Amino acid sequence: MTEDRRQNDGAFAKTSRTKAMNTAVRILANRDHSKYELERKLQQRGFASKFINAVMVECERFGYIDDKRTARIYILQLKRKCFGKRYIQQALKKKRLSGAAIEKILSKNYPGVDEFEHAGRLLEKKMKTFARETDLKKRREKIYRFLYSRGFKTEIIAGLIRDSVK
Repeated sequence: MTEDRRQNDGAFAKTSRTKAMNTAVRILANRDHSKYELERKLQQRGFASKFINAVMVECERFGYIDDKRTARIYILQLKRKCFGKRYIQQALKKKRLSGAAIEKILSKNYPGVDEFEHAGRLLEKKMKTFARETDLKKRREKIYRFLYSRGFKTEIIAGLIRDSVK
């Protein structure tokens, strides 16, 4: 009787691990996830931690999850949407993507020159909205708040305001 139970437990464990792996593959089919995100999503779906750990090892072995690749893709997405370096760093921390390797990827994919160009392009796009403000001081403050909320450095914002708002 106990031998039957062991076989059933083994079969249950195997199917649960398979279900966890299938779920992980489905999740990763939509977009890249960090290790932390995938682990959290599997926990939310009620899988036991031993199955999650096994699935995480398998996904890494197959190359399904790679935090460096995920970080690079996410950085490029946010860069395309004209976010600053500070914003991108915070977004990466939320996804638990941090460390020296991630900082190196960020520096490589988002040099300071790009940040100035992106801030300028974003300001150009929004200038019509800001031009409605007649008070020059208020206009400058609105521009500053907008660009700062997008993650641009204060030096970059100050330079753009000095050059474009007169």
